[in-house]
Amino acid sequence: MVACYDLSMESTDHYDAERFSRQVRYQPLGVAGQTRLADSHVAVVGCGALGSVTATALARAGVGSLTLIDRDVPEWSNLPRQLLFTEADIRAGIPKAEVAARRLREIDSRLTVTAHVADLTAANIARLLTGVALIVDGTDNFETRFLLNDFACQETIPWIYGGVIGAEGRVMTVLPGVTACLRCLVPEPPAAGSLPTCDTAGVIGPAVLVVGGVQAAEALKLLSGTAGPPASRLLVCDLWESVWRTVDLTPLADAGCDSCRRGDHPWLEGRSGGEPSILCGQDAVQFPPQAGTAADLASLANRLGELTDVVANPWLIRAQVEQGISLSVFADGRVIVTGTREPAKAKTIIARYVGT
Repeated sequence: MVACYDLSMESTDHYDAERFSRQVRYQPLGVAGQTRLADSHVAVVGCGALGSVTATALARAGVGSLTLIDRDVPEWSNLPRQLLFTEADIRAGIPKAEVAARRLREIDSRLTVTAHVADLTAANIARLLTGVALIVDGTDNFETRFLLNDFACQETIPWIYGGVIGAEGRVMTVLPGVTACLRCLVPEPPAAGSLPTCDTAGVIGPAVLVVGGVQAAEALKLLSGTAGPPASRLLVCDLWESVWRTVDLTPLADAGCDSCRRGDHPWLEGRSGGEPSILCGQDAVQFPPQAGTAADLASLANRLGELTDVVANPWLIRAQVEQGISLSVFADGRVIVTGTREPAKAKTIIARYVGT
């Protein structure tokens, strides 16, 4: 839960008064709100499009600590909308979370940034999100969002949902027990193929900037504690059609759901999810790590050493294994096969080159 602070405090010991002088002059924030930002710890789950925008905005706004969680590496198709990455990052094959952490530290040397190159799962979520006051959604799939929702409801931690497809964006602030949660709005994850994705509908950068900006603003309101409890509503915008609307979710909040009112958390307890997933915006299939296993990257690098285009670093091994097919094996045991959307074909590739 976001901590309560004495609104009368006027100390600037926690932040650089000159750096944030324009922000402090904004009356709804003020010195007290800026001090709270400096003392806040936020987790950004997913460092891609939305994660890049919100993490950058929060770092520049003076949030004291950020935890970044991302499972992937930058790709060429990311560059039009993922602000923290460059062509050099793609060639280097450094995971997004690590690159993002380095860039954010360059923005503010006083910022504490912790990067986790990991897929957020029921097995690691409690460890990775320990101590955070707020979670910001930068993910690209409903399975992870439902896991976040379960964890937030169980721990009574506010989180901010965001999504972008094409030119349309959606934002919802969830304060468990007060507002509607994701499961109130969407009782079950949509069936595979039932909704448009970045692959099928595309996405434009300005929509990402707007939605990420709204998420960051919602975060500042919650963290500063000066705006009161959030309203239960969903913001929907379409930048191409120049349409903005707000959906009142008060009836859903009043009724609640099994996750936010009755303690049922199937994704957090591992009763839902955990299957191979097709990654949004990519021809790629991700396989979660097997229980209790981690990858032997050094051994795998030796085995794949004769292949061309092999990238090896402490976080992953990535190799072009066949024409149009690349294999990424992460230190936590995850595997991503890029170049196919067929799990069966991806499993064959893994068996052929990794041996599991």
